[in-house]
Amino acid sequence: MSVAVVKVGGAVATSAARQVRNLSRHHEVVVVHGAGPQITDEMARRGLPVEFVGGRRVTSAATLEVVEESLAAVNAELCAAIGPRAQPLPDGALEATLVPGLGFVGDPVPWASPRVASALVAGRIPVVAPLARGPLNVNGDDAAAALAVGLRAERLVFVMDVPGVLVEGEVAPAIAADEAERLVHAGTFTDGIVPKLLAAARAARRGIVAEIGQTAVTA
Repeated sequence: MSVAVVKVGGAVATSAARQVRNLSRHHEVVVVHGAGPQITDEMARRGLPVEFVGGRRVTSAATLEVVEESLAAVNAELCAAIGPRAQPLPDGALEATLVPGLGFVGDPVPWASPRVASALVAGRIPVVAPLARGPLNVNGDDAAAALAVGLRAERLVFVMDVPGVLVEGEVAPAIAADEAERLVHAGTFTDGIVPKLLAAARAARRGIVAEIGQTAVTA
């Protein structure tokens, strides 16, 4: 059975559980989730500054503590929503290289994580938080693409709270990787869709079927 990696945003984590279960009927499914809204809210509550550089959250030691706690909470909630097949992997299932100047932030490397592979062999659905060994805070979209490449997945699916990639106000049914990168660098897209488009483009070039909502990203 082929592998599908599903990236679930923190804002839609528990509501995406049904889609994960449906995909698991046809694929071995690996779930990567975020916790962006939860992290930002808790940082605000603690009076910690929120700063992003290139889609990556600048992560001090105090911020890392919030990241770890928030990811663990979302991981547990998502596993409960998916059901008994879910295998929680709240940290350490990724490899990453340190990104200079951003604190405890890593750039994930393509890797067939043994912990993820073992869970799949056991018939489980690994639920991976984007916290690499170190620990290093990793962008969840980049983490999903790195796992998809490392595991030689057939599909990379981004589940979010919008229907797809909006181009001139309409959901695009498909967008080529080169065009996606051109539009990103031209400033057409901003905020959270940017790392998704770039991650999907990288995966598409490796032969992976990449989907952002209803939008296919093609090589």
